[in-house]
Amino acid sequence: MIRFRGAASLALGIAAAAGCAKSGSSAADTTAAPAVAAAPAPDAAADEQAVRAINPAWFKAYNDRNVDAIVALYADDAALSVPGQKMAQGPAAIREVYAKDIAGATKDGLSNTAGADSRVKVSGDLAWESNTFTVTDKSGKTVATGKYVTVFERRNGKWAIVQDIWNLDA
Repeated sequence: MIRFRGAASLALGIAAAAGCAKSGSSAADTTAAPAVAAAPAPDAAADEQAVRAINPAWFKAYNDRNVDAIVALYADDAALSVPGQKMAQGPAAIREVYAKDIAGATKDGLSNTAGADSRVKVSGDLAWESNTFTVTDKSGKTVATGKYVTVFERRNGKWAIVQDIWNLDA
């Protein structure tokens, strides 16, 4: 909404300036400097690559039992929605969810693997990824499967998870 208001104000300012121009100027006059410099185009491929790198880091940290590394991937105001629990918001609540979950996974000898068919879309400073996951036991037997959607936001030049939700297939 802020971007829209800024663009509307800029457009009104340009229109007002054009209305105040001398009537003798020609529409074909190309000597005037542009009113606004074009913003550099975002590097969509680099953004997608940066977003695609986050969930593999999440899965590695999970399987390494590194709660701190997982929490570091989330923004300070992120929200986490996991099956059977209330939404966790903020680093302390997210840390609590993962500490408990990882303790259970460690006790049961479980690991978590992302699916091979990740879908990523980047639009400006927001992005999302959807994929599947598989939970296996020590012997490699699948004990659960599910899917997730993760929403990212670019903040101070860095992508962070702002909303994370998953559920089980069964």
